[in-house]
Amino acid sequence: MLFIRKLYDWVLQWATTPYALPVLFIIAFVESSFFPIPPDILLIAMVVASPIGWFRFAFVCSVGSVLGGMFGYLIGYQFMDLIGNRIVAFYHFQEKWGKIGLLYDKYNAWAVAAAGFTPLPYKVFTLSAGAFKINFPTFVLASAVSRSARFFLVAALMYKFGPPFKILIEKYFNIFTIVFMILLVLGFFILKIIL
Repeated sequence: MLFIRKLYDWVLQWATTPYALPVLFIIAFVESSFFPIPPDILLIAMVVASPIGWFRFAFVCSVGSVLGGMFGYLIGYQFMDLIGNRIVAFYHFQEKWGKIGLLYDKYNAWAVAAAGFTPLPYKVFTLSAGAFKINFPTFVLASAVSRSARFFLVAALMYKFGPPFKILIEKYFNIFTIVFMILLVLGFFILKIIL
């Protein structure tokens, strides 16, 4: 917990630097196609550190995430054998891959939207959207709506309740860390159960 606490303090201090926005964009981009850590962590830290920029932070995070999702779609569409299968193997979804295709057959854009808004691993859905060749404009629209809704909601809540929330985080940091890790693991677990 001490390492995570130091990392949190470092991110809060760093979140107000001129490099925070580009790094937020990069993290949002890579998380949508292969990186395991969600950009919400940095987004929350940035809004808590500088509440006035909440809208801009959410916008940059949303754009980075949607563009990263488009990159994930491209990997699935063109480079599944070369790169995509390795990413799927990293997240242990090889056995569930066919069931993801069935989700697309049944729900199409709703499957993308659910993964984009919830703790489900969005990157698995971006890769599979390309691999199963779902309609690209539909994919982009579902991604844009769900990812924007998620990041703007997180940023708005931090803007509204940020100072008291920051005090709460400081006081119960270990509990929040455990809850966040449980939610992250739960997202993967739910996806495995659904599939």
